[in-house]
Amino acid sequence: MEHIVWNADPILLSFGSVQVYWYGALFATAILSGFGVMNKIYKFENKPIQQLETLQFYIIIGIVVGARLGHCLFYDPSYYLDNPLKIFYVWEGGLASHGGGMGAIIATFFYAKKSKVSFLYLLDRLAIPTALFAFFVRMGNLMNSEIIGNVTNVSWAFIFSRVDELPRHPAQLYEAISYLSIFIMLSLIYLYTQKSKNSGFLFGVFLLSVFVARFLIEFVKVPQAMYENISFMSTGQMLSIPFLLMAVWLIVSSKKRMKN
Repeated sequence: MEHIVWNADPILLSFGSVQVYWYGALFATAILSGFGVMNKIYKFENKPIQQLETLQFYIIIGIVVGARLGHCLFYDPSYYLDNPLKIFYVWEGGLASHGGGMGAIIATFFYAKKSKVSFLYLLDRLAIPTALFAFFVRMGNLMNSEIIGNVTNVSWAFIFSRVDELPRHPAQLYEAISYLSIFIMLSLIYLYTQKSKNSGFLFGVFLLSVFVARFLIEFVKVPQAMYENISFMSTGQMLSIPFLLMAVWLIVSSKKRMKN
């Protein structure tokens, strides 16, 4: 059976000793596209753009710090506890989406408290561009041939030749497609239904759809944490459970918070 051979060069451009990586370019695209969507939302709702610029700063710090600490503490804690200074070596790689998500939520909470803006209002709107952000990040993972899937014989399997010559599930592509679909779904709900008036509903749907997708895709992913071989669930699945519980609570209770 023929499979898709994936041998993408992770380097997008080279200028002498300076190299631009696909992952970095797509991560930057993720941030810019996400804030572009938020810009349109603020204009659509006649909100001051100046407030958005401050929020952007908070969220970038929250994502980077949270994603790095999440990787260090969730996926290889023993190494980083033995080598704490390595936590700051971001250029060596290692960012966890769960940690980035938590960092963004915490940063948004502090911004909302300081600016006296509804925390759930912000999370509902941020859910839309965050799904798009996640799409670009996973495409960056694909270009790096990382976060690969288990060996399989399905016709659409990828052979990540930079890793080995075995046909595998393109797990990062599964996630990317899921997140892009969630972005489209949330955008349609926001534009064409009254559900956005139910405070917390959009954010709840975002969490539910993202982490259901993440939980299911984890079944075909190569374990990322050093200790996953001793657990019946992957680290990604265990970390998804609190988000799923929060999602159910937000959706069920959102009607009580409907705007008058």
